[in-house]
Amino acid sequence: MFAEAGKYEPCGIFTVGHFTLIAITVIGLIISLKHTINKSKEEVYKIIKNTTIIMCILEVFKIIYSIMQNSLNAVNTYLPLYYCSILLYAGLLSSFGKGKLKRIGDVTLSAGLVIGGIVFIIYPSTSLPALPAFHILSIHSFLFHGTMIYLGILVNHTKYVELKKDDIKYFAILIGIMSVIALIVNYFFDSNLMFISQNFPNTPIEILYKMTNGGFLFSIIMIIGQIIIPFYSSYGIIKLFDNNIFVKNVDFYRKII
Repeated sequence: MFAEAGKYEPCGIFTVGHFTLIAITVIGLIISLKHTINKSKEEVYKIIKNTTIIMCILEVFKIIYSIMQNSLNAVNTYLPLYYCSILLYAGLLSSFGKGKLKRIGDVTLSAGLVIGGIVFIIYPSTSLPALPAFHILSIHSFLFHGTMIYLGILVNHTKYVELKKDDIKYFAILIGIMSVIALIVNYFFDSNLMFISQNFPNTPIEILYKMTNGGFLFSIIMIIGQIIIPFYSSYGIIKLFDNNIFVKNVDFYRKII
């Protein structure tokens, strides 16, 4: 479970181990939603706050472990500057921020978490190709991204956050700040935080990288894509549910849980 990367055969993607982790994550989601999906806004606030604190603590342990396994220069392995890291920052802003800072956190929880979490558990390209299924970092990854999906569904179903079309400005602020910091760190450490500075072979990112020949244009498109695609995809799905396009007079979540 705590072995160095490469010591044991990695799990790989779309394997028995991968599908086992997906199943465990889905079961955890169902149980968690079953017990919290009808909570009041005050109770949801407490859930967001407590969950964020727990995930931040776990992230600190992950950072310490990764540094011990690699080095301070291997920033790709431990700095929380990837798209899915928005869970940490959005959770903190939503829990402890005021005014527009809180709105940035709330909007990001609503629009940014579910799609990011689902994409990862389906295609965990940063963990299972290099690690066994039940390695501590693999388990952390699925717990982290499962939590993303959970909080995203919770805040939208309970109407804790009422997402508006022009809220993309708040979403863009957080992604933009993270991207600027990532670009600076990537420049000095030859890293690829936020996946905006280098190719990421054997993923869809490679197609865009080759089309743009890398460089500044690639970075700009990646940043814009990480703002527009998740936000408007989430916004559109939320509005479809609000208008009962998918289900008519049925509590959708009660049916699945």
